[in-house]
Amino acid sequence: MKQERNLLLFTHKPVEFLKLKRFCCCSLRSSSSSSSSSSCAPDRDRDCDPRQRRDAGGRGGVYEHLGGAPRRRKLYCATKYHLQIHPSGRIDGSLEENNPFSIMEITAVDVGVVAIKGLFSGRYLAMNEKGRLYASETFNRECEFVERIHELGYNTYASAKRQWYVSINGKGRPRRGFKTRSTDKASLFLPRVLANKDHEMVRRLRDSPGPHPHTHQDHRGERRRRRHRTRERRTRDPAVT
Repeated sequence: MKQERNLLLFTHKPVEFLKLKRFCCCSLRSSSSSSSSSSCAPDRDRDCDPRQRRDAGGRGGVYEHLGGAPRRRKLYCATKYHLQIHPSGRIDGSLEENNPFSIMEITAVDVGVVAIKGLFSGRYLAMNEKGRLYASETFNRECEFVERIHELGYNTYASAKRQWYVSINGKGRPRRGFKTRSTDKASLFLPRVLANKDHEMVRRLRDSPGPHPHTHQDHRGERRRRRHRTRERRTRDPAVT
């Protein structure tokens, strides 16, 4: 009997030992996989964190303009002027730091192609067949510009239709497109993030029920200029009515 009991213990021991060994291996494998997944989770979350992404204004990373999200920026030219789009359709540059007509909304229309719209004027930047910049009330093919990052860190905006560049000269006036090059100082723009005063103007524009007062001021100035030109023509030629 004693020999049979020892024989049974001897025969059952390997089975129990194998079960225990299999259980330990499974538990170790599961713990190692859980620890490895937990250790990799922060890296994966860090890679997917949208706060780590930067747009063209941040000089590098994933560009927002390739995703179609509109950006509100001020286009600061290397000639020290901010690009302006007036409600009257005029395009020029401003030396003012916080000018409402300098706030642009840049939206992607294709890969690397953007539309530039004046937030306060409601008009799109466009370039006609003669290379002149103007502000269009509606979006068309002349409002498409190819956005490239220059080697100096600036951006260039070329007409997608004619490959002429947006330029503001040293007097704050736009240059004809066929006279521009990508290396010209007047063709280099830096997309600036809005300051606190700019955000305050945007908030007032969003909260105002009717047209913004800046628009009325620009229209009044345009009407004054028209009346002045009419008076000048009448003084030169009394037959003009």
